[in-house]
Amino acid sequence: MGISFIDDLFLPYADIILQGVGMTMVLSFKAIVAGSILALVVAWLRTQGPAVLQSLAQSYVELIRNTPLLVQLLIVFFGLPSIGIRLSAPDAAFIALTVNLSGYVAEILRAGIESIHRSQIEAGLALGMRERQIFRHVVLMPALKAIYPALSSQFILLMLMTSIVSTIGVDELFHQAVFVESRTFQSFEVYTGITLAYLVLTIALRAVFRAIYWLAFERRSST
Repeated sequence: MGISFIDDLFLPYADIILQGVGMTMVLSFKAIVAGSILALVVAWLRTQGPAVLQSLAQSYVELIRNTPLLVQLLIVFFGLPSIGIRLSAPDAAFIALTVNLSGYVAEILRAGIESIHRSQIEAGLALGMRERQIFRHVVLMPALKAIYPALSSQFILLMLMTSIVSTIGVDELFHQAVFVESRTFQSFEVYTGITLAYLVLTIALRAVFRAIYWLAFERRSST
Protein backbone atom coordinates (compact mmCIF):
# COMPACT_ATOMS: atom_id res chain seq x y z
CA MET A 1 0.00 0.00 0.00
CA GLY A 2 1.20 3.47 -0.89
CA ILE A 3 0.59 4.89 2.55
CA SER A 4 0.31 3.54 6.06
CA PHE A 5 -3.29 2.56 6.66
CA ILE A 6 -3.26 3.22 10.40
CA ASP A 7 -1.21 6.42 10.49
CA ASP A 8 -2.39 8.16 7.32
CA LEU A 9 -5.92 6.87 6.87
CA PHE A 10 -7.53 5.75 10.10
CA LEU A 11 -6.12 8.18 12.65
CA PRO A 12 -6.72 11.46 10.74
CA TYR A 13 -10.31 10.44 9.95
CA ALA A 14 -11.07 8.38 13.06
CA ASP A 15 -13.74 10.80 14.28
CA ILE A 16 -15.87 10.71 11.16
CA ILE A 17 -15.40 6.95 10.73
CA LEU A 18 -16.59 6.33 14.28
CA GLN A 19 -19.44 8.76 13.65
CA GLY A 20 -20.37 6.66 10.63
CA VAL A 21 -20.27 3.48 12.72
CA GLY A 22 -22.52 5.12 15.30
CA MET A 23 -25.02 6.27 12.69
CA THR A 24 -25.07 2.80 11.11
CA MET A 25 -25.75 1.09 14.43
CA VAL A 26 -28.35 3.59 15.64
CA LEU A 27 -30.18 3.49 12.32
CA SER A 28 -30.07 -0.30 12.31
CA PHE A 29 -31.33 -0.61 15.88
CA LYS A 30 -34.22 1.81 15.36
CA ALA A 31 -35.25 0.13 12.11
CA ILE A 32 -35.04 -3.36 13.66
CA VAL A 33 -37.29 -2.38 16.57
CA ALA A 34 -39.83 -0.44 14.50
CA GLY A 35 -39.73 -2.90 11.60
CA SER A 36 -40.27 -5.88 13.90
CA ILE A 37 -43.29 -4.25 15.54
CA LEU A 38 -44.80 -3.40 12.16
CA ALA A 39 -44.01 -6.90 10.89
CA LEU A 40 -45.75 -8.48 13.88
CA VAL A 41 -48.90 -6.50 13.12
CA VAL A 42 -48.76 -7.47 9.44
CA ALA A 43 -48.12 -11.14 10.28
CA TRP A 44 -51.03 -11.17 12.73
CA LEU A 45 -53.32 -9.68 10.08
CA ARG A 46 -52.18 -12.26 7.55
CA THR A 47 -52.86 -15.18 9.88
CA GLN A 48 -55.60 -14.00 12.25
CA GLY A 49 -57.29 -11.00 10.63
CA PRO A 50 -60.48 -10.75 8.55
CA ALA A 51 -60.27 -11.85 4.90
CA VAL A 52 -60.04 -8.28 3.58
CA LEU A 53 -57.21 -7.36 5.92
CA GLN A 54 -55.44 -10.63 5.14
CA SER A 55 -55.49 -9.72 1.46
CA LEU A 56 -54.23 -6.19 2.17
CA ALA A 57 -51.43 -7.50 4.39
CA GLN A 58 -50.41 -10.05 1.78
CA SER A 59 -50.37 -7.36 -0.92
CA TYR A 60 -48.19 -5.18 1.32
CA VAL A 61 -45.69 -7.99 1.84
CA GLU A 62 -45.54 -8.81 -1.86
CA LEU A 63 -45.06 -5.16 -2.78
CA ILE A 64 -42.21 -4.66 -0.32
CA ARG A 65 -40.42 -7.94 -1.03
CA ASN A 66 -40.58 -7.54 -4.80
CA THR A 67 -39.30 -3.99 -5.12
CA PRO A 68 -35.73 -2.74 -4.48
CA LEU A 69 -34.85 -0.99 -1.24
CA LEU A 70 -33.18 1.76 -3.25
CA VAL A 71 -36.44 2.52 -5.08
CA GLN A 72 -38.36 2.55 -1.79
CA LEU A 73 -35.78 4.91 -0.30
CA LEU A 74 -35.97 7.32 -3.22
CA ILE A 75 -39.77 7.31 -3.12
CA VAL A 76 -39.70 8.25 0.57
CA PHE A 77 -37.02 10.92 0.23
CA PHE A 78 -37.79 12.43 -3.18
CA GLY A 79 -41.37 11.29 -3.81
CA LEU A 80 -43.14 12.25 -0.60
CA PRO A 81 -42.22 15.97 -0.88
CA SER A 82 -44.43 16.13 -3.99
CA ILE A 83 -47.43 15.55 -1.71
CA GLY A 84 -46.18 17.91 0.97
CA ILE A 85 -44.30 15.47 3.21
CA ARG A 86 -40.68 16.52 3.62
CA LEU A 87 -38.29 14.40 5.65
CA SER A 88 -34.66 14.76 6.60
CA ALA A 89 -32.27 12.22 5.12
CA PRO A 90 -31.93 10.21 8.38
CA ASP A 91 -35.71 10.15 8.88
CA ALA A 92 -36.32 9.06 5.29
CA ALA A 93 -33.68 6.33 5.70
CA PHE A 94 -35.29 5.14 8.93
CA ILE A 95 -38.74 4.92 7.35
CA ALA A 96 -37.50 3.15 4.22
CA LEU A 97 -35.44 0.63 6.19
CA THR A 98 -38.32 0.01 8.61
CA VAL A 99 -40.84 -0.60 5.84
CA ASN A 100 -38.44 -2.80 3.89
CA LEU A 101 -37.55 -4.90 6.92
CA SER A 102 -41.18 -5.31 7.94
CA GLY A 103 -42.06 -6.99 4.65
CA TYR A 104 -39.40 -9.67 5.05
CA VAL A 105 -39.85 -10.20 8.78
CA ALA A 106 -43.64 -10.42 8.40
CA GLU A 107 -43.19 -13.30 5.96
CA ILE A 108 -40.77 -15.05 8.33
CA LEU A 109 -43.19 -14.57 11.23
CA ARG A 110 -46.10 -15.85 9.15
CA ALA A 111 -44.20 -19.02 8.34
CA GLY A 112 -43.36 -19.50 12.02
CA ILE A 113 -46.92 -18.89 13.19
CA GLU A 114 -48.38 -21.28 10.64
CA SER A 115 -45.88 -23.96 11.69
CA ILE A 116 -47.61 -24.24 15.09
CA HIS A 117 -49.93 -27.24 15.00
CA ARG A 118 -53.63 -26.59 15.44
CA SER A 119 -53.79 -29.10 18.30
CA GLN A 120 -51.64 -26.81 20.46
CA ILE A 121 -54.07 -23.96 19.95
CA GLU A 122 -56.99 -26.24 20.77
CA ALA A 123 -55.20 -27.31 23.95
CA GLY A 124 -54.89 -23.67 24.96
CA LEU A 125 -58.61 -23.15 24.36
CA ALA A 126 -59.38 -26.24 26.43
CA LEU A 127 -57.40 -24.77 29.31
CA GLY A 128 -59.53 -21.64 29.20
CA MET A 129 -56.84 -19.32 27.81
CA ARG A 130 -57.95 -16.18 26.06
CA GLU A 131 -57.21 -15.64 22.37
CA ARG A 132 -54.53 -13.06 23.16
CA GLN A 133 -52.87 -15.39 25.67
CA ILE A 134 -52.90 -18.25 23.18
CA PHE A 135 -51.33 -16.09 20.49
CA ARG A 136 -48.60 -14.88 22.83
CA HIS A 137 -47.69 -18.03 24.76
CA VAL A 138 -48.81 -20.94 22.58
CA VAL A 139 -48.19 -19.52 19.11
CA LEU A 140 -45.78 -16.58 19.14
CA MET A 141 -43.05 -17.74 21.54
CA PRO A 142 -42.58 -21.22 20.01
CA ALA A 143 -42.73 -19.68 16.54
CA LEU A 144 -40.06 -17.12 17.45
CA LYS A 145 -37.78 -19.86 18.74
CA ALA A 146 -38.13 -21.77 15.47
CA ILE A 147 -37.54 -18.79 13.20
CA TYR A 148 -34.97 -16.96 15.32
CA PRO A 149 -31.98 -17.89 13.09
CA ALA A 150 -33.79 -16.50 10.03
CA LEU A 151 -34.78 -13.36 11.92
CA SER A 152 -31.27 -12.66 13.20
CA SER A 153 -29.86 -13.14 9.70
CA GLN A 154 -32.42 -10.67 8.34
CA PHE A 155 -31.49 -8.14 11.01
CA ILE A 156 -27.80 -8.44 10.14
CA LEU A 157 -28.63 -8.07 6.46
CA LEU A 158 -30.49 -4.87 7.31
CA MET A 159 -27.37 -3.49 9.00
CA LEU A 160 -25.35 -4.20 5.86
CA MET A 161 -28.06 -2.61 3.68
CA THR A 162 -27.76 0.68 5.54
CA SER A 163 -24.92 1.43 3.12
CA ILE A 164 -27.62 2.16 0.51
CA VAL A 165 -28.84 5.21 2.42
CA SER A 166 -25.57 6.95 1.61
CA THR A 167 -27.24 7.76 -1.74
CA ILE A 168 -29.37 10.39 -0.02
CA GLY A 169 -26.53 11.78 2.08
CA VAL A 170 -26.94 9.98 5.41
CA ASP A 171 -23.62 10.04 7.26
CA GLU A 172 -23.41 6.31 7.91
CA LEU A 173 -20.27 4.21 7.61
CA PHE A 174 -20.14 3.81 3.84
CA HIS A 175 -20.86 7.49 3.26
CA GLN A 176 -17.95 8.39 5.51
CA ALA A 177 -15.73 5.93 3.64
CA VAL A 178 -16.58 7.69 0.37
CA PHE A 179 -15.64 10.98 1.99
CA VAL A 180 -12.28 9.62 3.17
CA GLU A 181 -11.59 8.15 -0.27
CA SER A 182 -12.35 11.49 -1.91
CA ARG A 183 -9.72 13.14 0.31
CA THR A 184 -6.99 10.50 0.16
CA PHE A 185 -7.57 8.91 -3.29
CA GLN A 186 -6.62 5.59 -1.71
CA SER A 187 -9.63 3.60 -2.92
CA PHE A 188 -8.30 0.10 -2.26
CA GLU A 189 -7.09 0.87 1.24
CA VAL A 190 -10.22 2.76 2.27
CA TYR A 191 -12.75 0.27 0.98
CA THR A 192 -10.74 -2.67 2.30
CA GLY A 193 -10.77 -1.04 5.73
CA ILE A 194 -14.51 -0.39 5.56
CA THR A 195 -15.11 -3.98 4.48
CA LEU A 196 -13.26 -5.13 7.59
CA ALA A 197 -15.31 -2.70 9.68
CA TYR A 198 -18.57 -4.18 8.38
CA LEU A 199 -17.19 -7.66 9.06
CA VAL A 200 -16.42 -6.74 12.68
CA LEU A 201 -19.90 -5.25 13.12
CA THR A 202 -21.49 -8.37 11.67
CA ILE A 203 -19.54 -10.67 14.00
CA ALA A 204 -20.43 -8.48 16.98
CA LEU A 205 -24.13 -8.50 16.07
CA ARG A 206 -24.12 -12.28 15.68
CA ALA A 207 -22.66 -12.57 19.18
CA VAL A 208 -25.37 -10.26 20.54
CA PHE A 209 -28.15 -12.24 18.85
CA ARG A 210 -26.71 -15.52 20.15
CA ALA A 211 -26.77 -14.07 23.67
CA ILE A 212 -30.36 -12.92 23.21
CA TYR A 213 -31.35 -16.40 22.02
CA TRP A 214 -29.78 -17.98 25.09
CA LEU A 215 -31.52 -15.55 27.44
CA ALA A 216 -34.92 -15.72 25.73
CA PHE A 217 -35.15 -19.42 24.94
CA GLU A 218 -32.42 -21.75 26.24
CA ARG A 219 -32.15 -20.21 29.71
CA ARG A 220 -35.95 -20.09 30.05
CA SER A 221 -36.34 -23.73 29.02
CA SER A 222 -33.67 -24.85 31.50
CA THR A 223 -35.27 -23.12 34.48
